Formats: sequence, C-alpha cells, structure tokens
Amino acid sequence: MIMMGHFALLVFLAFASMQLLCIAADHDAAIFYDSFEEPFNGRWIVSDKDDYKGIWEHSKSEGHDDYGLLVTEKARKYAIVKELEEPVNLRDGTTVLQYEARFQNGLECGGAYLKYLRPQEAGWKPKEFDNGSPYSIMFGPDICGLTNKVHFILKQKNPKSGEYVEHHLIDPPRVPSDKLSHVYTAILKPDNEISILIDGEVKKKGNFLSAQDFDPPIIPAKTIPDPNEKKPEDWDDRVRIPDPNAVKPDDWDENAPMEIEDMEAVKPEGWLDDESEEIDDPEATKPEDWDDEEDGVWEAPKIDNPKCQTASGCGEWKRPMKRNPAFKGIWNPPLVDNPNYKGIWKPRDIPNPNYFELDKPYFDPIAAIGIEIWTMQEGILFDNILIAKDENVAESYRDTTWKPKFVVEKEKQKAEEEAAGSDDLGGFQTVFDVLYKFADIPFLSKYKLQILDFIEKAEKQPNLTIGVLVSIVVVILTAIFMLIFSGKKQPRVEKKTEVAADTSNDQGSSGEKPAEEEKEEEKENETGGAAPRQRRRDT
Repeated sequence: MIMMGHFALLVFLAFASMQLLCIAADHDAAIFYDSFEEPFNGRWIVSDKDDYKGIWEHSKSEGHDDYGLLVTEKARKYAIVKELEEPVNLRDGTTVLQYEARFQNGLECGGAYLKYLRPQEAGWKPKEFDNGSPYSIMFGPDICGLTNKVHFILKQKNPKSGEYVEHHLIDPPRVPSDKLSHVYTAILKPDNEISILIDGEVKKKGNFLSAQDFDPPIIPAKTIPDPNEKKPEDWDDRVRIPDPNAVKPDDWDENAPMEIEDMEAVKPEGWLDDESEEIDDPEATKPEDWDDEEDGVWEAPKIDNPKCQTASGCGEWKRPMKRNPAFKGIWNPPLVDNPNYKGIWKPRDIPNPNYFELDKPYFDPIAAIGIEIWTMQEGILFDNILIAKDENVAESYRDTTWKPKFVVEKEKQKAEEEAAGSDDLGGFQTVFDVLYKFADIPFLSKYKLQILDFIEKAEKQPNLTIGVLVSIVVVILTAIFMLIFSGKKQPRVEKKTEVAADTSNDQGSSGEKPAEEEKEEEKENETGGAAPRQRRRDT
C-alpha cells in the first residue's frame, strides 16, 4: 500500500511538472503576454493628454486572487499604452490576438476594446496617446444605445490614394450581457480567414477579401458613379404629377369653415345664466401685512361656485360647435401618370481611380497595444493580454488563465440565482441561443433590434422571462404572416364620412387632413365624443 501511495505521488508530481513545462513552453511561444500579476507602472504608459482623466489601478478581480488592469471611475476617458519589444508582422503566418475583459459592475455604455498600434514613425508618442493615434487593428467589446458588438476593424492604406481607410467586420458578435470574465480572441490566418471567438467558441468567421464580410470592402469597387456628372436640367423623374387639365369644381368652397354652430342645440334645463363659474372665497381675508401701495389692490382668491356643482352649467350659454358638412379644405388637382417621366437619374459608372487588387490585406506592423476608451461604468477589468502565432497557444492560455475563473464565477452566479428563486432562467438559455440565431434570419432584419432588445431584457430580468419570450414569438409570427400575405391583394374598403366622397378622385382633394380637424378628432376621442362644458375663463 505504501509503495502504491509513493507511486501515485510520483505520477501526480510528474503530471504537475508536465503542466508547468507546457505553460512555460506556451509562454515562450507567445510574442507578447501580460498577466498583470505585477503592477503595471513602468511597463504601461498612461497618456498625459488632458481629456484622459480616468485613473487606472492594479487590482484583483472580484472573488479571485488574480490581478488585472482596472477602470476605477465612471464617466471618464482612459488611455494607456504598452510598447512591444519588437513590431509584430501580421502578414507572416497566423496571428492570434487575445485578452480577457470583465464588466464587474455591468456595462451599459462604454468600450472595452484594444487598439493595436502602428510604429511611432506613423506619428504618435506614448505620452500623447489618444483616439487619433494610428492603429492597424481595433478589437473588442463596445456597448452604448443600439450599439452592441465585438468590434474588429482593420485600418489599411489604399496604395492608390495613400489614404488609410477603416474596414469594419460586418455583423460582428454581440457582447455577453453579464458580470463574468470573458475572453475575446481574433485569429488572423494566412488564407485571409478571420475568426472571432468568445470564451473559445467561434462566433463569427469571415474573409478579409470578401465584400460581404467587410464594410467598406478591403478591395474597392472597380467602378464608381462619375462624381462630375450632373443631372440634366430637363430630366423629369416625377412618376406622377398634378393633372394639368383638372379644374376646381364650382361648388368647392375653400373658405368654408371646418366647424359651425350647432343650430339644433338647446340650452340645458337648469342652466344658471346669472351665476359665475367662480366666486370670491368668502372665507379669505386680506393678510395683515398686505400693503396696497406696494402689493396692489388685494383680491380674494377664486373658488368654484357651489351653485354650479348641481346645475347643468353657469354663465353665458353658447351653442356648441359641430363639423361643417360643407367643409372641403384647400383644393388640389388629382395626380396622374407623368408622360415625361424618364426614370430615376443616376450618373454613369466610370473606372475607380483608387481601385487595386491584392492577394491579402496590407497589414501595418503592430508596435504597441493601447487601451483608449470612454465609459459610463467603472469596474472594467482587463487581463491576460496575449499576442501569439499559434492558436493552440491561445487555447492553452484560455484553459489555464481564464477557464478556472469563469467556472468559479459561473457556479457563484448559479448559486445566487437559486437563492433568489430565479434558477429557472438557466433552462431558457438554449432558447435564448436559438432566438439569437432567429434574429439573424434575413426576412426578420426589420425586427432584429426589437428581438435582440427583448432577449436581453429576458436574460437580465428572470421574472419577466416568460412574458418576454411570448413577445418575441409574437414578433416573429407577425413577420412570418406579413411575409406570407404581403403578396395577396386585400379588398378595398371605402370609409364613408360626412365630407363629400366625390372629392377624392376626379375633382381633386385637400391632400391631407387639416391640423384643426385632427385636433378636434383627438378632443372627441378624449371626451368620448361629447364636447365638455366650457368655462369662460378657458375661452
């Protein structure tokens, strides 16, 4: 038994040694790696620019002994940079960019992305690092308002124009909406493939040279609209025009008022013509310190006349107004097809002077890593920033640095949800994942933001999950029904009104409902159709 115990101990020590050797080997394989276990002072340089007042701290991640680079204040701009020992050539082989970010207090509006900067010869200095400092790649989370994405932006020089252009990855993945540690990975491969991973899972794949994956495309269009061509003055692009032969009918009275007195109305019984709706408050007395010369003549405050409370009304009675059946508004001739219509004008295409071809993007070398952000939330923690040439190295770092923390945080989150009675949300996570995929279906693009907003609310507020899921299903079904039935012609229903119906086609029309008429309709809707008793003070 003792021999077996010694043997087991030796096996364990050997395994542990192999793990340490693997970690050491991975560290050697990394081009750049910072675990932030040591204070960042002296290694990272904080910008001296006046706009960047945010304070960075070397701080532990909540619930761990692991250190990171912490954003400490809300509503601040932050800028810090780390120069690399040697520039990294992105054109040779595979390059992996990876780092961790944790929103310990959540993130509603702010960025947590990294900028991979060009050499200082491009025109920047570490102490003057700001949002104008030239970068090759920008990568990482950004959330604010309708923006929720893990950016990947390549800034490339056009060899024809000499200008640097930002090329944004189309439909990038969304940012996880929780307070856990997450690891973000971008893998750039020599065959022009780009992969974005979150927590080791591929969330987006694309090709640098595909016009469907980057906006604007990295390879520009061969032709462009001629910027010097102008639309001819005699070009008529109006599909329909007012009928030049239409004549306003003789009985069309543009001056007829929209409302007239209701001559059939009768003053209600019990109306008190000689009583005012308001009277002086009989209990009010003039203040002792009232000075008529300085304060003016004192008047008692008004109160509602108690006699009017039981009467049908007080004061001078006036007939109520009603809609004028003769009202037609301003006459406009009806529209007819334009015989001179030439179609929508557009300039002719010419060869693009800035067009070029290439086999792979022209990546400028990476000479530094910068964090330049603005955020409304504090508590953003950056950790384990890595640049490597082997995606297996990045995977090893994820397994040894990020995954143990994430497992602990996930278990804690689960325990808190169970304690709060919200553990049922976990059962919906698969549903959420499916709904996120539904939101990307092309025919639902009109409702994408609405669906994503519903999903986020359901994830953040478990007590509303069922109701929110029902809302999402209703939105999707609505889109499906609209898609199915949009091609079917619906029967025309003509609405009869008091306004003459023969004024809409041959004789022209007023074009749109007058504002006064809309206000009157709103007033009728609010009062149930009956005009309220007016006080003279309101007229």
